[in-house]
Amino acid sequence: MTKKKDIEFLRVTHLRGPNIWTYRPVIEAWVDIGALEDFPSNTIPGFYERLTALLPNLIEHRCGVGGRGGFLERLRDGTYAAHILEHVVLELQNLAGMRTGFGKTRQTSEKGGIYKMAFRTRQEQVGRAALAAGRDLLMAAIEDRPYDLKATVASLSDMVDSLCLGPSTAHIVDAATARRIPSIRLTDGNLVQLGHGARQRRIWTAETDQTSAIAEGIASDKDLTKSLLEACGVPVPEGQLVASADEAWEAAQDIGAPVVVKPYDGNHGRGVSVNLVTQAEVEAAYHLASRKGDSKSVIVERFIVGNEHRLLVVGKRLVAAARGESLWVTGDGTSNIIELVDSQINTDPRRGTGEDSPLNALAPEHGAEIILELERQGFTAYSVPADGQKVLIQPNGNVAFDVTDQVHPSIVATATLAARVVGLDIAGIDLVAEDISRPLEQQGGAIIEVNASPGLLAHLKPASGEPRPVGAAIVDHLFASEETGRMPIVGVAGKRGTTLIARLIAWMLQISGRQVGLTCHDGLYLNSRQIPPGNYSHWEAGQRLLLNRTVEAAVFENSSRMILSEGLAYDKCAVGVVTDVSGHEELGEFYIHSADQLYHVLRTQIDVILPNGVAVLNAADPQVVEMAQLCDGEVIFYGLDAQLEAIAAHREQGGRVVFLRNSSIVLAAGQQETALLPLSSLKPAKAAQPEAVLAAVAAGWALGLAAELIGAGLRTFDSNPKKTHY
Repeated sequence: MTKKKDIEFLRVTHLRGPNIWTYRPVIEAWVDIGALEDFPSNTIPGFYERLTALLPNLIEHRCGVGGRGGFLERLRDGTYAAHILEHVVLELQNLAGMRTGFGKTRQTSEKGGIYKMAFRTRQEQVGRAALAAGRDLLMAAIEDRPYDLKATVASLSDMVDSLCLGPSTAHIVDAATARRIPSIRLTDGNLVQLGHGARQRRIWTAETDQTSAIAEGIASDKDLTKSLLEACGVPVPEGQLVASADEAWEAAQDIGAPVVVKPYDGNHGRGVSVNLVTQAEVEAAYHLASRKGDSKSVIVERFIVGNEHRLLVVGKRLVAAARGESLWVTGDGTSNIIELVDSQINTDPRRGTGEDSPLNALAPEHGAEIILELERQGFTAYSVPADGQKVLIQPNGNVAFDVTDQVHPSIVATATLAARVVGLDIAGIDLVAEDISRPLEQQGGAIIEVNASPGLLAHLKPASGEPRPVGAAIVDHLFASEETGRMPIVGVAGKRGTTLIARLIAWMLQISGRQVGLTCHDGLYLNSRQIPPGNYSHWEAGQRLLLNRTVEAAVFENSSRMILSEGLAYDKCAVGVVTDVSGHEELGEFYIHSADQLYHVLRTQIDVILPNGVAVLNAADPQVVEMAQLCDGEVIFYGLDAQLEAIAAHREQGGRVVFLRNSSIVLAAGQQETALLPLSSLKPAKAAQPEAVLAAVAAGWALGLAAELIGAGLRTFDSNPKKTHY
């Protein structure tokens, strides 16, 4: 049967943890390119020109050549459709706003053009959609057919916006990653766990698990907030709570014009009208504010002359400050205000409607606050101002101009005090001042609001000035400088005795006083309690341990099949054990046909060991011994014979080893030895698997457990899970 020039996906898998390709989640596609195996890129007339016209940014892809334009060089010289697809998919994700760069393509041993291709994605659904779109685009370029790239990118961009972390949350997660703190997304929204098990913390954009619900309630009650601040000596504007337009005007007369009218429980500046003087202005502002707030109550307060500022307080520190601006247009005698706004304000490239835009695009015909401001000046959005006439569009908006370095120390102290008075660990302090570099009392400035869950984008992408590392500040607030949010994690990979090894390690950790999670062939355990079997994968079982706030240490048994089909459940581990490189005969469905190919699967366990971690390796298996050079941390070899080459050489260099001598377990660091206990003192089931016992002892030693405790663990462990559940 003649093969078609086509690309067929045989299998598409989301590897959600470290895998044979990389440390990060990837989508792995098994690709059959059919007759295209006989047509590398340099044999298809016009293909290079068509593809680069569609995706000109492919010039930035370095590929194996290593420099800019490296992939295009491969394309000109001749490469195959599966490899090209990898780069097309990466570029589509980049164009959609989800930056990725990692991809690899390898031909399998199968004849007929079957490849394994993997690419990094930050969101599975987006990645799968990009893969399908990439295939269609590539076939269109091969077959010289038109392709609607704009529509594809728009569709993928919509998916990125709706499915990926928001930019503020992503910034915090990136800051955590820079500190080697792991993260797990808990929902489709912006709820994220930083760290694992008992050492985890949680964030929801600019809220944390330290953010008090009482403090949030206080912050949403503007009148109560002002009362508390005033009682503590924080300058606030005089104001009154009103329930009708008539009351609003009465309050304005009592306070003295000009005044501000705003919702009692509003946020983000919605429904706020400023510098109001006349009764008509105040009453119209009241109706706007009552619509914008969750309740019908409205606050009328004294108007403070100056610019609005937003100060971000994290913990007890001011970490960023931004200033607002007044927006004006100048009439030309022919254009209405909508047209003037579009030509004089919205043309600013910093303005837009998405979260990535530091400034908002304005729509005078739809914005209630703008409509009210225009009415005060005798205009509507469709009015045509005279040539040269200036019209105020927004008196105080777009608080996005960085002034962090200009804030007076007394204002810093006042802002941090305001956050503490309300009780927020992260707070947005809104204040009005003419000059942020001078004390408030010298200019009649005041704090007008304290907000929970403040927006961060104004500080991350200011319209002018320096971006501020607010994500790092939030992470530093949650974790002390020496903390990583990590608990001890042990991974056990291989085929021989791995279940017993994992159970032994878990038992030793448990008797050391820790709450221990274990996932192995026998099931999922929390301390001595087996979790009832459920309809979840091995990877999902591992995630249960990482999410559990009671777990202080975790042990994972990892089969080769699990690594190939799901990836590891954790990103890094303190100890990684590899027992052997055997069993490739059972993995033919993954195109694994040799011990050398299996080696690259099992090395995944060693690749993820932390720099201060330990690899525990079987000195009797030459391929396992070879993995020692891959470990970023220390290595402990174990084996039945002290004369094994790897043990002798490692010991000569001062390394740690575990072996049997006269049927007794010996721990040795260089020439210093500690006799643990005779193998005969163990119960028969354990004594029958001495290599597994040695591996568990080495792992316990790697975890810092004392020799006496390791010995006690071996003596008290019962291999019958009905008794110990380990």
